[in-house]
Amino acid sequence: MWKTALKPRWIAGLVFAFLVSGVFVLLSQWQFGRSTTPEVPDNPATEQAQALTGTLQPGDFFPGSVADQMVTADGFYDPARQVLVPDRLKNGQSGYWVVSAFAVTGAPALSGSAATAQTWIPVARGWVAEPDDAGAPPSGAVTLTGRLLPSESPLPATAPAPGQASAVSVAELINYWDVSSYPGFVAATSEVVDGTDASAAAVSGALLPLEIGPQPPAQQVNWLNLFYSLEWVVFAGFALFIWWRLVKDDYRRDLEEELDDEAHHEAAPHPAAPEPHQQKVTP
Repeated sequence: MWKTALKPRWIAGLVFAFLVSGVFVLLSQWQFGRSTTPEVPDNPATEQAQALTGTLQPGDFFPGSVADQMVTADGFYDPARQVLVPDRLKNGQSGYWVVSAFAVTGAPALSGSAATAQTWIPVARGWVAEPDDAGAPPSGAVTLTGRLLPSESPLPATAPAPGQASAVSVAELINYWDVSSYPGFVAATSEVVDGTDASAAAVSGALLPLEIGPQPPAQQVNWLNLFYSLEWVVFAGFALFIWWRLVKDDYRRDLEEELDDEAHHEAAPHPAAPEPHQQKVTP
């Protein structure tokens, strides 16, 4: 069969089949790319900083609609309320998040607490490679800007070292700090004190910025486009199958012709052999 497949016309046919299959594969990739589309388009409004006090309320559940929202708030840090969260990666290196308690000016007090009680929010100020690199937060009045994120879940069966927390978990941190808190935390991008940005993004040092961007939107599958992408793959395989089938049919025709030639040759009459010459014997 290889002899038949190496005929010039079938070699040309194979090249053509590969070209057709390649086109079908490209169409399949195009359809597959269209089969997944963002469930919710990127919202540029999340990058426009809004007041924290008007975006999230203490004591409420954290709504998904405010996740990734850039917020701003005035207040101050308490240097005595700061923890490190271990096992956080930065450029492939494991280190610590520095999380400090931030008292929000103008934040409503939680129901049941005194009207003068201060409401706090955890702020992930940056990343350090070693615990000793974590300095104190900026002192005095601070204008904070950062990305609002939901509280993490504490790690079960984990006993953090002194001065550390297993996660940026509001439930865990309020027990350490004994404060009333918002149900989320802020990843700081700027900390302005007296008109100067004192954040990790603006000041060179051991404390590095977290650089947390908005999460990608959820994806939904378009099953019709996914079916079309699989269909084009089948067509690509079918093009090669047709070439193979045509070569096989040609091979069978060649075999039939050879068998017909042999049968015709066997059925043809052969010339009679000459009789042997008999010598006349005289007595």
